[in-house]
Amino acid sequence: MKFSNGCWLQREGIECLSPAEVYFTKVTEKEVRICAPTHKIANRGCTLGGANLTIVVTAPMKEVLRVQTFHYMGVQEKTPVFELNISEDAILEAEENEEKIAIYSGTLRLEIKKEDCSMTYYRGDEKITSSGYRDLAYMRTDWKGDAYEHGSEGHAYMREQLSLSVGELIYGMGERFTPFVKNGQSVDIWNEDGGTSTEQSYKNIPFYISNKGYGVFVNHPERVSFEIASEKVTKAGFSVPGESLDFFLLNGPAMKEVLMRYTDLTGKPSLPAPWTFGLWLSTSFTTSYDEETVNTFVDGMLERDIPLAVFHFDCFWMKEFNWCDFTWDERVFPDPEGMLKRLKAKGVKICVWINSYVGQESSMFQEGVENGYFLKRTNGDVWQWDMWQPGLAIVDFTNPEARDWYTKKLEKLMDMGVDCFKTDFGERIPTDCVYYDGSDPVKMHNYYTYLFNKTVYDLIARKKGKEEAVLFARSATAGGQKFPVHWGGDCWSDYESMEESLRGGLSLTMSGFGYWSHDIGGFENTSTPDVYKRWCAFGLLSSHSRLHGSTSYRVPWAYDEEAVDVVRYFTKLKARLMPYLYRNAIETSETGVPMMRSMVLEFTKDKNCAYLDKQYMFGDSLLVAPVFNEESIGEYYLPEGTWTNFLTGEEREGGKWYSEKHSYLSIPLYAREGSIVATGAKENGPVYDYADEVTYQIFRLAQKKEKTCAVYNKDRKIESTLSIQKEDNMYRLKVISEKPCRISLVNVDNVSQINGGTFVIEGKNTIITPELNKEITVMLA
Repeated sequence: MKFSNGCWLQREGIECLSPAEVYFTKVTEKEVRICAPTHKIANRGCTLGGANLTIVVTAPMKEVLRVQTFHYMGVQEKTPVFELNISEDAILEAEENEEKIAIYSGTLRLEIKKEDCSMTYYRGDEKITSSGYRDLAYMRTDWKGDAYEHGSEGHAYMREQLSLSVGELIYGMGERFTPFVKNGQSVDIWNEDGGTSTEQSYKNIPFYISNKGYGVFVNHPERVSFEIASEKVTKAGFSVPGESLDFFLLNGPAMKEVLMRYTDLTGKPSLPAPWTFGLWLSTSFTTSYDEETVNTFVDGMLERDIPLAVFHFDCFWMKEFNWCDFTWDERVFPDPEGMLKRLKAKGVKICVWINSYVGQESSMFQEGVENGYFLKRTNGDVWQWDMWQPGLAIVDFTNPEARDWYTKKLEKLMDMGVDCFKTDFGERIPTDCVYYDGSDPVKMHNYYTYLFNKTVYDLIARKKGKEEAVLFARSATAGGQKFPVHWGGDCWSDYESMEESLRGGLSLTMSGFGYWSHDIGGFENTSTPDVYKRWCAFGLLSSHSRLHGSTSYRVPWAYDEEAVDVVRYFTKLKARLMPYLYRNAIETSETGVPMMRSMVLEFTKDKNCAYLDKQYMFGDSLLVAPVFNEESIGEYYLPEGTWTNFLTGEEREGGKWYSEKHSYLSIPLYAREGSIVATGAKENGPVYDYADEVTYQIFRLAQKKEKTCAVYNKDRKIESTLSIQKEDNMYRLKVISEKPCRISLVNVDNVSQINGGTFVIEGKNTIITPELNKEITVMLA
């Protein structure tokens, strides 16, 4: 939200009350409390009236500072609030003298000058950012003077503006399809159902991350307005309505470390089960289908040797106008329980579409009305409208009995054989309503999705175990990363939407989300075979992969036979990559560093990576650059080092841009210098014994640097580990395992001798069969 009129003036009707000095402080081991008048106190008479701001600084965890600013502190705190992991035992370090007060959290330091209450954040001796004159401020709008004081409701905001230095770039704030670098943008944190081609977002996260190695999390579920180098081009501003502002500044110094700390605070991404990384196939949205259609799809994939992990039933598994009643449409699915058993016998998991809306024709509607399970209007009526379903009502998840009622309906579906749910919608949540627990409907607008997805995720975890719990969710707020997986929403079926989908996904993974998916081939309309095949390569090199559309089927043979080959090839490639992918997924759940990483996150110091949003790192070692044009040209940048084409073995020097043609069975996919990529021996699905006959592929190992690589089983236990070090013309290595494996020294064909195993030369690669649990030396000619 913009308040100023240029550099010196405020907009008409706005008064800016900013701290003028630090008048006194109170320092305890838990907090520093500052009284900051908004005018200079020249004498005791100046203390009579006028606004003060109370600033409270705490250190909730190492390398994190929390700054809370209040105008009126008597305002009742309204729910909901984000669920944060804050230690009650955190102890603050502070030093104070006549000129300033310094507050420490690890290497992070906040210095507040007493003469003007300006604030500067440091990392050691390095200045990170600062807040000065008229930056932190209480903003009165519709202001006519103190004689017309009418309270703060709807007429007051609290704002902060943090400085941006030369070359500083800002990322994140959720899944945003606008330019990847957020400088120059006005961003409102307000969930909306706007597709992937607008400034609206399904997943708004009040968190941004800077390439200077720090992040800011604004701890407000309601609308947060960001002005990133927009209102003031050297400032990152953020404001919230009301009498207080609460934000956390998180130090890195690496951008990955910022995400680690942010997810320490808001929750780590939960680990999805291995089967979820396989191919999902959907009925699509408004298409006609019955059990015969479904069997045709599943059998068609099996007959064409395309491994299928999950089959998804979209909305019309229920009768039209009855969404949601969680009852199968008996006209097309007369024996749902038997059908699910037959499908699961073919080796697929089952997902069904749901949302939290109940249409007036639903059998659940009257139950919900009679028991008070829906949101209500202020006069006590059920809140209803005709968007999406006629007479639609919305389940009130703040009501424990409503949650229990809703989950029992889903539990019956799980007892039938359903494994997981696509939790659609959750963005169009009204603000003119009343919640069971008295929650503020404005705060609940964004937060509602958290309760919705948590309710369903917790049910699956209770029924099947947390290790099996997974959603396919569209909406999210801060903390939603704990309930994966999220997909990008409704995109068009063209290259432009394919590109904007990736841009949105990378923005989301810069906002604390570990896993992400998108509708392969696009959702709206039907793509050309060309777009479909390119999107399949991209989609099957994403953390989660689903074929889904709106008005047409997404089975590959609906496009052409070559599309079948493409889906088969990349599905099997992803299956072979599962030892590598699952290790990265586990590390994501432990650290908060996403599986799909923007180039700037992985290569922050490389200035060429700052704006790259058409390529990404898939885990820590593989670079993916989808093809976005019908000319079949792949354009991509390789950072410094030697990169190896994972599909062909060709080496290329980094620090350069490349452009070349690719067939549909190809995509720029490069292994990073010094990396180890473990590939599995199976390709018929994502679930198998990853350690049994695993191949450790080693790419350009640097001298004297030891590298290790672990292979996990589906229970997150390490079953095989390779340690290797290169010394001049020799490799020293050891495999700790009880299962056979191979080691491939990629583009190394000059091995002369090996002690502790055997080797063969295949093309340009040396393939070693090591003796297990022993030191092995490999001599080069």
